[in-house]
Formats: sequence, C-alpha cells, structure tokens
Amino acid sequence: MRVVIAEDLFLLRQGLIALLEAYDFDVVAGLDTGADLAEALIEHRPDIAILDVRLPPTHTTEGLSAALTARKQLPSLPVLMLSQHVEQLYARELLADGRGGVGYLLKESVFESEQFIDAVRRVANGGTAMDPAVIAQLMQRRSRDQPLDTLSARERTVLELVAEGCSNNAIAQRLVVTEGAVAKHISSIFTKLTLPADTDTNRRVLAVLAYLNAD
Repeated sequence: MRVVIAEDLFLLRQGLIALLEAYDFDVVAGLDTGADLAEALIEHRPDIAILDVRLPPTHTTEGLSAALTARKQLPSLPVLMLSQHVEQLYARELLADGRGGVGYLLKESVFESEQFIDAVRRVANGGTAMDPAVIAQLMQRRSRDQPLDTLSARERTVLELVAEGCSNNAIAQRLVVTEGAVAKHISSIFTKLTLPADTDTNRRVLAVLAYLNAD
C-alpha cells in the first residue's frame, strides 16, 4: 500500500515512515512543507495520504488545502489528517463530498501503533477514522431541523461510535449491550437517514458523513 506523508517535524516524520514500513506500507514520499504537497499527491496517486493540517511556510492550513486541491483531480483519494489542531471549516469541506476514505486524528490521542495502523488501513479502504474530540468540535455548529434530529439519543451515540471507526462488536462492548442490539440501531439509523441500500460498509461511511456534515 503506497503512502504519502506530510509532516514538518523531522523526528515525527521519520518515526511515521519507520512505523508504516514496519507494517509493510510503501512510503513513496515524505514531505516537510505544504509548498509542493498537492503536486506530489497528484503525481504519486497514493493509496492514502497522511497529512498534518499545519505545514510550512505559514503553518495555517497547508495540509488540508493541499488535500482539497488534490481531490479535485483524484476525487477518491483517501486522506488521514494527523494534527494537534481542528480546523472546522476546511475539515467540513474535506468531508463534504463523501468520496474516498477520510480520517482526522489528534496526535496526542494516538497511544499505540496498532491503533494508528488500524486507522490508516480503514481510511485507505474507504472508511472513516475520526477522533472523538474532532467529532465534538465539528458538531458544535450543527443546527436543528436536520434528518439527524429523527435519531434517538442512543442512535446518536451509536453513530458517534461508528464515526470513531468502532465495529459493531466494539460498540456493543462500549455500551454494554448485545451485538444484535447494535445492529438494530444501525439499521434504524440507515432507514431514518434514507441511505441507499448499498453495502453496509458504504452506508456506514455515508451515515458518518451525514452526521459530521449536518449544518
């Protein structure tokens, strides 16, 4: 699986490269600036891009901006943002088109290699990996009178855990209910959000995107 990394801190960048290569990923580019990032993504067409939000030269939103630019030519490019910051406007724009895997993790919330590698693989395969703190901030501006308002409190909780990337079994353990009960909640969520009867994986992603993009 081919990866492009953009991280300006040398030790962290090299650490990410070493970690990914230990799990048989092929890091085709490791950049420390946002200047040529969009071009590199378009040139290499990686299976996933792992990007910091803020990169030189301005340390504002170079990583997110490059991802958005690259996705104009590569609409399904999987992108995993790895940052210390939540940029709500650009993050919502990245999530908005519903194409390609997407993730947004906070650096301080990644505690073990398996957790991170699982998120990378999930996003590369078209899924989502959202930090709970990111979800909380993105949801602060959600208004009422949206389809999500039809969901019960428990269904919202289940959907938030889906957004974190939890499986049905993991959700059941977190909520101390049966896996069958979780499956029923998710089926109800799909129905209430009128999601097309595609594969469950695709509908899970669509449900997460609906949850995160409700304004």
